[in-house]
Amino acid sequence: MSFSIDIREEAGVRTLHFGSDWIQGAMRIARPWRLELDYTREMMTSLLLRGDAHFPLKVLLIGLGAASLTKFIYRYCPLAKLTVVEIEPRVVAAARQFFKLPLDPLRLNIVIADGSQYIAGHDKTYDLILVDGFGADARPGELDTLPFYQMCRTRLNDNGILVVNLLGRNRGYQASLERIKTSFDERALAFPSCDSGNVIAVAATGEKIEIALNELKKQALELKHKTGLNLLPTLVRLEQEKSCPGGILTI
Repeated sequence: MSFSIDIREEAGVRTLHFGSDWIQGAMRIARPWRLELDYTREMMTSLLLRGDAHFPLKVLLIGLGAASLTKFIYRYCPLAKLTVVEIEPRVVAAARQFFKLPLDPLRLNIVIADGSQYIAGHDKTYDLILVDGFGADARPGELDTLPFYQMCRTRLNDNGILVVNLLGRNRGYQASLERIKTSFDERALAFPSCDSGNVIAVAATGEKIEIALNELKKQALELKHKTGLNLLPTLVRLEQEKSCPGGILTI
């Protein structure tokens, strides 16, 4: 790939760039396990949706970036085994050198591969799949196609969850969301846009997700106490944008 990898630091935050000012990942140096960017925090709302203390046990992440999501799940879901698929080996090297990517072959498997080809070429299944893969041009390529989302569904266990960062789909995210809905029999939801412009989509298999917002807020407080991650602003936005009719989140 013909892009440069730049590491910058400002006000105690280290950022990853692919030859532009666009931030591919960030880490607060004093708190390397913290999720620094809004959209990464929002992607972790998935931890609230199954009401299971052991969810997730098997996780697939497509796109490594600054390893923020990888490190958070590695630290705070100690029973989870993670597979991370990253197409660019230099990104893995940068994550190890500058962003404290753990080295633990028993729990963390780093695969250098194209995410869409990897998911098509293996029959392993997962509880949670997180997709946050973009090139230097901020485009997701094959990671935003109907066949890819359909393949994600086949790779999810019963009661599995897919989470996709829809940033960069710059003619609006609706077409991407429709592809996800088509792949999951309409069982998908887009969260209201973050301040950064990212839109996070969540899709589910298996048992219907139907949780009262008040219950989600209780779980969010428990998660905040355990990890420092505050998902209450996300839940408030869901409420304000009327994404949960009757005060119930349904997927």
